Amino acid sequence: MSHLYGLILAGGRGTRFWPRSRRRRAKQVLRFFGESSLIQETVARLNPVVPPDRLWIITNQHLRAEIVRQLPEVPKRQILAEPAQRNTAPAIGLAAHILESIDPEAVMGVFPADHVIRRPREFVRLLNPAFRAAKEGKIVVLGIQPRWAETGYGYIEFPEDVKAGKWEPVSVLGFREKPDAATAARFLAAGNFYWNAGMFFWKASVLLDALRRFLPSTAALLHSLPAFGASQFHSRMEEVFPRCDNISIDYAVLEKASNVAGVAAGDVGWSDVGSWNAVYELHKRDNHGNAVRGEALIESSSGSYVDSEKLVALLGVKDLIVVDTPDALLIADRARAQQVGELVKRLEKAGREDLL
Repeated sequence: MSHLYGLILAGGRGTRFWPRSRRRRAKQVLRFFGESSLIQETVARLNPVVPPDRLWIITNQHLRAEIVRQLPEVPKRQILAEPAQRNTAPAIGLAAHILESIDPEAVMGVFPADHVIRRPREFVRLLNPAFRAAKEGKIVVLGIQPRWAETGYGYIEFPEDVKAGKWEPVSVLGFREKPDAATAARFLAAGNFYWNAGMFFWKASVLLDALRRFLPSTAALLHSLPAFGASQFHSRMEEVFPRCDNISIDYAVLEKASNVAGVAAGDVGWSDVGSWNAVYELHKRDNHGNAVRGEALIESSSGSYVDSEKLVALLGVKDLIVVDTPDALLIADRARAQQVGELVKRLEKAGREDLL
């Protein structure tokens, strides 16, 4: 399929991973599990279907230079910094405009830069049927079979007879917002509700048509851009993009479109790595449930995660997150890892640019 392209969305700040994650070294360019960063792992994972020369990356102005450095195999001109944060719908629309100007038959897959997939071979097998359905004009979403009653993810409702691991896309019944605990438990028990992994497939022209229907003001602004490669493209993008609607692709298109199909993925080892606690859960742990990245001396302690560039000693503690960097130290209750972003907001209010 010569018209396949991939878009990697890499514009987030990753504030829940402070103090390791900063504006110029955000979550997607950090190494949590080995020698590769999350975005490097994403590019490597896609390579069997979408090689690096067919990848496009949209990030922010703080991160672009580091992503260019980490991904020399991706053409530099295909790594773009959005002029302002406007959520996923304008970013994806911008990429669709670019791809259609290059290849009117372009079929694009959209992938987050900062997720983990522990079974990449099984994941790659899902991509070809998703791309095929997209080439035929469908809007395709990827659903992940839930492993627990998660309240932090949106859900995709599939037909009741769909089985996990069935590769061919089927029409989805709808999308559900992040549920409360009781609703999440009901979704899990029903068996036909899947986590929305934020991965989508469509022809660039189909996505642009959907934006014209459901998000006309943003569609008009993007349509006013010249073709990619034109001398005025970047200056016009700087002027036009900040005027786009600030809205996700889920709200803007997916929840309104009628031609949406879904691939019901089985267990591909997916995680959105949403907090330090998720990093802990994905790490190898000792007999007392401790996970360490760096060096630690641990005595009578359990259930803790340590990420440090110098020796950290734990004595008589449990269920902690300890992240030590040259200019900041985080010590948190592991159960409250989702709240680390609130600390970043306090630093912003205090004007501590040196720690952001």
